[in-house]
Amino acid sequence: MRFAERPVVFSKFSSSVIGPGEAVVVPSKSEQVDYEAELAVVIGRRAKNVTPEQAYDYVLGYTIVNDVSARDFQFADGQWQRGKSCDTFAPMGQWIVTTDEIPDPHKLSIKLRLNGQTMQDSSTNQLIFGVPELIAFLSESITLEPGDVIATGTPPGVGFARKPPVFLKSGDVMEVEIEGIGTLTSPIA
Repeated sequence: MRFAERPVVFSKFSSSVIGPGEAVVVPSKSEQVDYEAELAVVIGRRAKNVTPEQAYDYVLGYTIVNDVSARDFQFADGQWQRGKSCDTFAPMGQWIVTTDEIPDPHKLSIKLRLNGQTMQDSSTNQLIFGVPELIAFLSESITLEPGDVIATGTPPGVGFARKPPVFLKSGDVMEVEIEGIGTLTSPIA
């Protein structure tokens, strides 16, 4: 069963990217900052008009990304750019695990813990669009360059969808763990 005909695409600005252990800073005007554990694909060579069958030839490896999102900005704006691209809203790393170490990226456990409590617990076999489909779709209209990172989507359990909603606050600590890749820890400031 598909939830969408095609992937929803947005970009994050380079000022969003931070490394492991660096603080995600909640913008002063946002009260609804949320987490999203995601497997990320790192492109290894220029890709244009790639077929799904060719897609893995363009993958360097995989890493972890937390697609932090200001839901109040995202939903108020009617598009996702500002809500997903705030400074520090793309913690990633700490490793790039090459494709020879992960033969099938669609069989990995993925979890997010907030202050030690598991909020997301799933598998990459639940991705709506797999790695080959994402690379093929994006490379139809966008030339992917070495070092580009594609986040693949998040499993259930995000904060805004919980009853009651759970949003990030100063002092919180997020941990995203993906089997075979490691754990990405990010405090909130």
